[in-house]
Amino acid sequence: MPIIAIGRMPALQNPILFEHPLNERTRTLLRLSHLFEQFEFHLAGSNQWQSRAALQSLLDITSILSRADIKKELIKQLGQQQKSLVSISSNPKVDQIRLQQVLDDIAHMIERLYASSHQLGGTLKKNDFLNSISQRAPIPGGSYEFDLPQYHYWLNLPHTERVMQLDDWRNEISTAQETAELLLGLLRSSSMYQTKTAKNGVYQQNLDTKRQVQLIQVKIPAESLLYAEISGSKHRFCIRFLESTHWDHPQQTEQDVHFELKTCAI
Repeated sequence: MPIIAIGRMPALQNPILFEHPLNERTRTLLRLSHLFEQFEFHLAGSNQWQSRAALQSLLDITSILSRADIKKELIKQLGQQQKSLVSISSNPKVDQIRLQQVLDDIAHMIERLYASSHQLGGTLKKNDFLNSISQRAPIPGGSYEFDLPQYHYWLNLPHTERVMQLDDWRNEISTAQETAELLLGLLRSSSMYQTKTAKNGVYQQNLDTKRQVQLIQVKIPAESLLYAEISGSKHRFCIRFLESTHWDHPQQTEQDVHFELKTCAI
C-alpha cells in the first residue's frame, strides 16, 4: 500500500514482471528476497528433495550475509528511508496513519539490527553440519550419501523434524528477511506504472540523478512471447525486447512493443 496517494492504471492481463536493480544495494536485496521466497516454498514440501532445496537456499542466504558490511549497510538503508519519509510528512497527499506505521516498522528493524551482537548469519556460518554441506555443494553430485552420511541421515528424519530444524535455522536470520522485504516493499510502491512504447523493440531513457532511481520494473503480457533484457546505471537505462521462440540465438523483435514501466526511487 503506497504512502502517498497516486493514480492507478488498468492492469495488464496475465503480465510477466521483469525487475532490474540499478545499484549493488538493491541487487543484494532482490537476491535475498528471492532466496527467502525459494526457501519458504521448499520448506512447505514434504519430501527429501524439497528439504535439500530449502537447505541449499539457506546456505546461499548465509553466503550473502557473510559479507562483513551487510548489517551496517541494512541499517544505513533503513536510516535513509526513515529520513526520506519524515521529509514528506507535511505533504497533504500522505496517508499519515500508514506513514507512522512504516516509520514504526523501520525504527523496530533498526533496533533489532543493532541488538544483534554478531554478524547476521554468523551462528549458521559456524555450524559444522551446514559447513560440511556447503563445502561439497559446488562439486557436481557432491552431496551424495557416501560423501555426506550425516546429511543423508538428516534427510531421512521425519518430515516434521526436518521442517522444525530448517525453521530454527531460518529464525537465526529472520531479521535480514524482514528488513529486505520492508525495504523492497517501500521501493516497489514508490511509483506508478506508465505505458511506454519500445520502437523496434528498444526503449531508452535518461534518468534524473537527483531522484536516484534504484529499481526498474517492466510488465508485458505473457502472450506477447517476448522477454525484457534490461541494462542501466544511475544515469540511463535501456530495455530490449527479445523473442522467446529463439532459445539458441535470441533475436530482438523488430515490432513496436507496448509495455508498462515503473522507475522506483525513494
